[in-house]
Amino acid sequence: MWQYKMNKRLAALDLAQAVSAKRKDKSERLVHVDDTPSGAGEGSMDYKILNRATHDTITCIRASERLLIVARQSGALQLYTLPRFSLDHRYQTNVTASKIAINCNATRISIINPDGLLSFFDLYLKEGESQPKFERKDVWDMRWADDNPDLLAMMEKTRMYVFKGTDPEEPILSSGYICEFSGLQIRSALLDEIIRDPEQPSRENIMDLEIKSLRDTRELLDKVGIHDAYQFIEDNSHPRLWRLLAESALEQLQLEMAERAFVRSQDYQGIQLVKRLHKLDSENKQAAEIAAYQGRYEASERLYLDMDRRDLAVQLRVKLGDWFRVVQLLKSGGAGGNDTLYQKAWNAIGDYYADRLKWSSAVSYYQQSQNLERLVECYYLLEDYDKLSALIEQVPENSILLENIASKCASVGMCHEASRALVKSNKVKEAVDCCVALNQWDRAVEIAHEHNMSSVDELLAKYAAHLLEKGKVLDAIELYRKANHYIDAAKLMFKLAAESSEIPSHALRTKKLYVLGAMLVEQYNTHVMTDRSALDSLIHTNSVSIEDSRLIDNAWRGAEGYHFLLLAQRQLYEGFTDAALRTAHALVDYEDVIPSETIYAIIALTATIARSFGTCSNAFIKLENVENEEARTEYEQLAVEIFTRYPPRDSRAQKIECTSCE
Repeated sequence: MWQYKMNKRLAALDLAQAVSAKRKDKSERLVHVDDTPSGAGEGSMDYKILNRATHDTITCIRASERLLIVARQSGALQLYTLPRFSLDHRYQTNVTASKIAINCNATRISIINPDGLLSFFDLYLKEGESQPKFERKDVWDMRWADDNPDLLAMMEKTRMYVFKGTDPEEPILSSGYICEFSGLQIRSALLDEIIRDPEQPSRENIMDLEIKSLRDTRELLDKVGIHDAYQFIEDNSHPRLWRLLAESALEQLQLEMAERAFVRSQDYQGIQLVKRLHKLDSENKQAAEIAAYQGRYEASERLYLDMDRRDLAVQLRVKLGDWFRVVQLLKSGGAGGNDTLYQKAWNAIGDYYADRLKWSSAVSYYQQSQNLERLVECYYLLEDYDKLSALIEQVPENSILLENIASKCASVGMCHEASRALVKSNKVKEAVDCCVALNQWDRAVEIAHEHNMSSVDELLAKYAAHLLEKGKVLDAIELYRKANHYIDAAKLMFKLAAESSEIPSHALRTKKLYVLGAMLVEQYNTHVMTDRSALDSLIHTNSVSIEDSRLIDNAWRGAEGYHFLLLAQRQLYEGFTDAALRTAHALVDYEDVIPSETIYAIIALTATIARSFGTCSNAFIKLENVENEEARTEYEQLAVEIFTRYPPRDSRAQKIECTSCE
């Protein structure tokens, strides 16, 4: 036996905890049919019980909210109380049950044996009482009423019988299986017809049949009158009959009779309806209210409109949530229309389309109601980011909706719009953090300067150091450039150029790096002149460190040096030896940028080709003083080979002025 229960805290438990809790509470019990459980803790999950045989097998079982009945082959009936699961009674009958049903108060059961014989068996009989003598043959289905312990519906061949106690009503021709029996109405299903085409079942295969007392009450109300029907219902009291009487009394506006009927049927809503009807000053209003109560909303609205009470018709549709009709009524003129109601209606219609994921349709209604919060959601889902960002101007300052817009803009990389929304909501620090997260450092610095924040430079320095640790120098340069820290970016660029200058074959790359560094310095100068007045720029220039000032003044020096180096090589290869020699001599002024060995090597080479061995001799004097011993030896040997053949003097008349002499 498994006791099923809904535990509200079960969702918060871990699955293993839930299983262990069930085991501990003994919600699952295993009991042999021959045992006698007392409900005091027996029924552990000992699966060895399954191997125990029994000579009296189970033929059928039936459970209600309070009882579990087990029928056995010998005709014995075992009653277990629930949920304790203790054996309460054992009864011995002379019937082997193949099907059992229990009435709603668990005082009587009906039994069908394998031969289709139906009989009753009363539980908990008092002394002197005997079992009812009742039998019906050829029965194949049965069901007790859910709300009356004396009513039983059964199928006998192709007829349906309803018994009140042991007295049958007139049979009804039917071959359906009984699904439900409540409210004096039986619902049955023609399973044979349904199984023929299970993929396309028809509503006609489900039948709702009324029992005789309900049919007689309808007939009395239609033909005789309410007062005569009242006595009949009094004799055959049932909540369904009283509700039927109340509905009929309401249609005839007999409010006193309707109230009595609602009281007898214990219908609280109906009683409240009658109280409201007593307060109305017009029978037409009462009729309209009754029509609405009965679900005839069109008739109710028509009555209100006939009375020229459009406002009441609007109130009716508002209660029903029929906002489309509310708008129609408001637009058609008359009383009941105001801006608040219009706005509420537009919002409701927008929600209707939004619930069905029709965002474009929802937007038009939210625009009419000026529901900015819902418009934000719709524009975001429609990916209409231009209109989403346009809402920033419409939202008032410090509104929480601005943070929502900023979050959505940031999620798609719209840094400028996100920061604008955060600044408008007075969330300056969050705006800076958003720009940093999206790597928009220029915008972050701009916001920080506008609001006099000093923490951005520290954050920028930390992030740049992090990039440099990973060897991402170019990323750090780009970071400084976007944040308008052009001098720091130029320093890193010049550092890259200096590293590149150590490899002679990378002269062109080195020149490009120096040019990029110089352009960063020029951007710095432009930025300073644009953002400050002339006086401020002068003051700012004086406040710059000596190292930075030297870098600004000599920004193009590295680019110039490598330009002359590349120019000398080009002239040499093109045969302009004299021009190449003059250009090479100009490199002497750039020993702080270009390695000395590279400068004097190009001078020595150019001078040798130009037959200026005096100049070549001076260049070799410099080369023989290099730090690399192996290179110095090679230069000495090369000088011996050259100057043993050619005297160290210039053989041409042309003289090259020394750039170091006055």
